[in-house]
Amino acid sequence: MSKIISKNLNLWYSAFHALKSINLAFEEKRITAIIGPSGCGKSTLLRVFNRMNDLIDGVRLEGEARIDDENILGGNFDDLVRLRKKVGMVFQRPNPFPLSVYENITFGLKVHHLAKKKYFDAIVQEALESVMLWKDLRDKLRKDALGLSLEQKQRLCIARTIAVKPDIVLMDEPCSTLDPQATLKIEELMQKLKKDYTIVIVTHSMQQAARVSDDTGFMLLGELVEFGKTVEIFTAPKDKRTEDYITGRYG
Repeated sequence: MSKIISKNLNLWYSAFHALKSINLAFEEKRITAIIGPSGCGKSTLLRVFNRMNDLIDGVRLEGEARIDDENILGGNFDDLVRLRKKVGMVFQRPNPFPLSVYENITFGLKVHHLAKKKYFDAIVQEALESVMLWKDLRDKLRKDALGLSLEQKQRLCIARTIAVKPDIVLMDEPCSTLDPQATLKIEELMQKLKKDYTIVIVTHSMQQAARVSDDTGFMLLGELVEFGKTVEIFTAPKDKRTEDYITGRYG
């Protein structure tokens, strides 16, 4: 079942045409990777699905972006709080709030009024267990989250995202600041999380896309050149531009 669908999606930054007639469908409870060279529109596309591009002056959109068959770009859609509860985002650089570990995870619960305070302890434990941090941090819940290691910070940001029970988790280069060992741990975590969440990851690393994703889209100069099952994209691409990119002849 398609969780996210775009139809003839176009985006401009003022006069610059950044996304060109994007048509795709992301399947539920799978990991989809978006690959392509820098500046091809990967992160811009990702930000469409939680309307983060709204924060940028001069952005103009045409077409549709549908989540659970609701057009989030339609003129009648204005519930961004509900959208961002449904569609969580993990950024390139870990961005924990300058609060305690506990307060980072309960922040979204308070904003969205999702649970009574008496349930917070259980939710915090569940969220930290889901990202395999509970054993490390259960005695440090009141410690400043900014004092954690880079990997722990990124795991905490993922825990903070899933504490509000989104349907979709968008990940924009989530491992780019991590060392190879920490990267593999985050990739293992993605595989665990896809049982419950639809995950879309933007990555510069073709090796990462090949390791973690079920489906892959290749973007170039704002266009979606090719989209399909990851194994097919990497072993039998249909478009020569895709083949040139994954074999290192381009980008």
